[in-house]
Amino acid sequence: MAKLTGMNQDLLPETLSELYGNMTAAFSEQIENLIELMVTPGWRQYQLVIILFLWALAFLLKLLTQKRWDVWARARTGWPKWRLRILIQLMRRLTLVYFVLLTWGLYWVMQQTTWPSRSYIIGVFATLAAAWLAIALASRLVRNRTLRQIFKWSMWVYATLIALNLTDDVAGFLDGVALSIGDLHISALGIIKAVLLIGILLTLARIGTRAAERGLMSNDDITPSIQVLLAKGIQVLLYGAVFMAAIRTLGFDLTGIALLSGAIGVGIGFGLQKVVSNLISGIIILMDRSIKPGDVISLGDTFGWINALGARYVSVVTRDGREYLIPNEDLITNQVVNWSHSDKFVRLDLEFGTSYGDDPHKVRATAIRAVKSVGRVLSGGSHEPVCHITGFGDSSVDYVLRFWISDPTKGLTNIRGNVYLALWDAFQAEDISLPFPQREVRLLPDDAEAQQLAKE
Repeated sequence: MAKLTGMNQDLLPETLSELYGNMTAAFSEQIENLIELMVTPGWRQYQLVIILFLWALAFLLKLLTQKRWDVWARARTGWPKWRLRILIQLMRRLTLVYFVLLTWGLYWVMQQTTWPSRSYIIGVFATLAAAWLAIALASRLVRNRTLRQIFKWSMWVYATLIALNLTDDVAGFLDGVALSIGDLHISALGIIKAVLLIGILLTLARIGTRAAERGLMSNDDITPSIQVLLAKGIQVLLYGAVFMAAIRTLGFDLTGIALLSGAIGVGIGFGLQKVVSNLISGIIILMDRSIKPGDVISLGDTFGWINALGARYVSVVTRDGREYLIPNEDLITNQVVNWSHSDKFVRLDLEFGTSYGDDPHKVRATAIRAVKSVGRVLSGGSHEPVCHITGFGDSSVDYVLRFWISDPTKGLTNIRGNVYLALWDAFQAEDISLPFPQREVRLLPDDAEAQQLAKE
């Protein structure tokens, strides 16, 4: 039966009320000591005056040097982005930076030249200022604003407790606020530690995943599909390790929840068959390298190039700027045309017809010469354009013009249009006509007029 551990005398030597009373007494004592430090004449007041003077001096130094720092920072154009971001954050807190340097410098000098008690308050403020500066810089690693504020305020509170020597009292009180279920012991202190640890581990996992992804993407010896597969594997391992660490930190026994997690996994598997199918299909696509980033594909009415391979879908960008998120299962079960699977060369066919009065040898030579004049068309070797007669139609001799390109991502409709325009100009210059269907309409007379014409 669940019950507060603080009420169990066998588990903790003190009750919850006693812990609360001890913490309140310790906090009150610290406040009284601080008031006494402020009102009692002597070095304590001198230290407070020195601290105020150092803050004013730090603010004055900021006003005097801010423009020079701005000029120096703008000249750092070759620095990486992460270093520039740190520099910007430091420049926004120039007063605090100068205050940290001045207080720590003075504290070290006074520790060496006079009694330690005469610099105790200065040391406390130096520690707090350095902690606040470090927390402000570290919090920028958290992208989410809400999580950033939680991290910032919690770390500030923790740093303040350390500076005021209240960590043991507060920790004892939080550890007393606990829930006991059998051998499971969950306290408020444990939950706070778990939340902080999980937040730090998630941030480190995100940074590690991005660093590994950048390293893999910059390695030309690894194919794009293997790069994506390795990046996803590292991401799963890191975040899986964070999940396991969170469970262990909260005090759960992994062996005790193995059966429950297995039953839940079976239920989730039945309910999320499509999701699991897309995940497995994505792994298959990455392993067999049938589709990789940069490939030009056609799936139904969708034509575009692969922008990214996800765990559940593939991002395909079309020529009109639309981005289609196609489930991985569709790429496995449906027919997909990969225009650049084995190489980047694509052959296009154009059909046209000319009049029976035009020499077909001249038509073929003119068509080949015209298509070679288009910029993106390849020529030479196995990619030489060709033109063949395909049949004798009702009103024209039919031809097919075949040519190759190596950049299908720049579009197919535009290159077809350019080739048709080049054929038009070349045929006009060579007096080659492009026929079109013609029909004759003959009006027959009615029966009376036919008989009269027959008598005549």
